[in-house]
Amino acid sequence: MIKPSIRTKKVELSEIRKMFEVTNPNAINLGIGEPDFDVPENIKQAIVDALDENLTHYTPNKGYIELREEIVKKFKNDNNIKTNPENIIVTDGASEALYLCSQAFFEKGDEILLPDPSFLSYEACINLAEATSVSIECKLENGLKLKADDVQEKITPKTKAIMLNSPCNPSGVVMEKEDIKAIAELSKDHDFLIISDEIYEKIIYGKKHYSPGAYSDNVITINGFSKTYAMTGLRIGYLNANEKFNEELLKIHQYCVACTNSTSQMGALEALKGPQDSVKKMVGEFEKRRDLITSRLIEMGYELPVPDGAFYVYPKIENPMEFVKKASDAGVITVPGAPFGKNGDKHVRMSYANSYENIKKAMDILEGL
Repeated sequence: MIKPSIRTKKVELSEIRKMFEVTNPNAINLGIGEPDFDVPENIKQAIVDALDENLTHYTPNKGYIELREEIVKKFKNDNNIKTNPENIIVTDGASEALYLCSQAFFEKGDEILLPDPSFLSYEACINLAEATSVSIECKLENGLKLKADDVQEKITPKTKAIMLNSPCNPSGVVMEKEDIKAIAELSKDHDFLIISDEIYEKIIYGKKHYSPGAYSDNVITINGFSKTYAMTGLRIGYLNANEKFNEELLKIHQYCVACTNSTSQMGALEALKGPQDSVKKMVGEFEKRRDLITSRLIEMGYELPVPDGAFYVYPKIENPMEFVKKASDAGVITVPGAPFGKNGDKHVRMSYANSYENIKKAMDILEGL
């Protein structure tokens, strides 16, 4: 009998991806984590132009040089990270970038520090690399924000890396500058890697985003176009890693996908070079929805930190599975918190990447449960 590998048996299918299989057309889906906006017209046109110009062949392994040069400018202007095109790898979304990091650097015996809660793909990548995740509780009294002091307590000689995500999925919280800087210093003092997933960087409300890559060379910075430009299905992301890390990442990338979609790369180039009005408009709408969903949940008596970024809320709920089922039966789809970490057994994630009207209807339904 052919058996699956032990490492794949340790990984469960994503609870979030199940939300894409909901077949009830009348359900209000607060489970899916993708912008409910269309790709901006200038980006669509750039993709069409690329097709007309027959840019449908293999690209350089790291991606088109024009795109990598523009990403370098973006890192300098937005993140205070000085880099060069050779340090950039264009990937099939941020998801591939996460997988590259885990396969290139994690192995059996390594300990990987993981904020709790955090995006469920992180632990799956750790397990597929046969490393061990070490949970760091993000306490509700700290607004579910990761604190540098809590990180320091978990560091051992086996610590190989920490995976950071700010703004955070599933909570929407944004880390403080002093904690980002302190963790960057810890990475230098204890010689471990920071894998910084900054995919929600531009979806932020009244706060400033800080990148650990501005304070340490032991950082691989991951970003992409899925959330900021609503390009989720086009599968286009990127990473920045200095010379001592880049070649190992490229090995995995070459043998995994060879190169990233050519036409999506041209859309990404236009996204960076073109007007940013659509981003500002989208973020403004998300902020209105955030204000609605958080105020309604707080009025219902649920405890939650008001998110400063992304498009999720993560209320504390005593019986999450019961809540999720009752909500689903009533026509509102949510996600239980458990897949996001041990902390999640008392939480539910809701996405407000849905219309203001639908969120209002959903809250009315939940209020009646």
